[in-house]
Amino acid sequence: MIMEGVACEGSSVAWRTWREAMAGALYGPGGFYRTSGAPGRHFRTAAHTSALWPRAWLALAERVYDALPAGERAGFAVVDVGAGGGELVGALAGLAPPSWRLVGVDLAPRPPGLADRVEWLQEPPADVVGVVAAVELLDVVPVDVAERTADGVRLVEVDDGGTERLGQAAGAADIAWLDRWWPGFDRAEVGWPRDEAWRDLVATLRAGVAVAVDYAADPARHRCGTLTGYRDGRQVDPVPDGSTDITAHVFLESCGGAVILQREALRRLGVNGRVPPYGADPAAYAAALQQASDAAELLDPDGLGGFGWLVETRGVALEDCFA
Repeated sequence: MIMEGVACEGSSVAWRTWREAMAGALYGPGGFYRTSGAPGRHFRTAAHTSALWPRAWLALAERVYDALPAGERAGFAVVDVGAGGGELVGALAGLAPPSWRLVGVDLAPRPPGLADRVEWLQEPPADVVGVVAAVELLDVVPVDVAERTADGVRLVEVDDGGTERLGQAAGAADIAWLDRWWPGFDRAEVGWPRDEAWRDLVATLRAGVAVAVDYAADPARHRCGTLTGYRDGRQVDPVPDGSTDITAHVFLESCGGAVILQREALRRLGVNGRVPPYGADPAAYAAALQQASDAAELLDPDGLGGFGWLVETRGVALEDCFA
């Protein structure tokens, strides 16, 4: 339970809202995401599973390319926003046609060993024709945390050590978002900054598809919010000191666009977890078994397969991308 704490006069404790604290801890000087490859060192994502992941994105990009009018395919690009260690665009460098533009976008420095054909930017390019991917990006867009109290809805403040207290009353925009998207909450993350971040990202797309892949929030189940931390491969308390990834599930429906479960999206892109029949070649059978195991991890409804894909298209139909 959060205490109604008030810092004593002369105290050096710095209280901030969670949105301010996340921004500093993740993206400020010395922040968690300022270090190249930080995600891969602290938690496992789909990009770290197998070659099935980039192949699925290649299949999506090929469908988008084929659906575009021939005169609009020039400069076709796959842009990975929040590219981390460059795992996805790095793998695509060996798979995608040489004429395609491959772009990784991240605040961290360019990862060592990344293929020369991959561009590395700190801001998403504009006027993209192709695919804009944002894998586990919206969950680390800083948001405020609100609690319902006898005095109304109030924002939660936190210090650098992770201690919390109740702060000022939530603003009108915060309350409007919560009333619409997270009714009945006791504690919740205020998601409108994620909605705005998604709209900004979609605005960079001229033609093609934008896809965000993330943990999906369920207000009926997450009555006390989802804010948490990850460090060294373990889930930990969220401490905004720069040493820990701080994340919260995303209410994808509030962002706009179509929402597809990852297991369904990947199946439509050719990923399946069927165990192959035994053949005469033991090595080939072992490789096929490994691929089936990798697919099962990506499709697991209680794991990565339970992620949501938020999809918006420009100039192509959703059915063109996920037939």
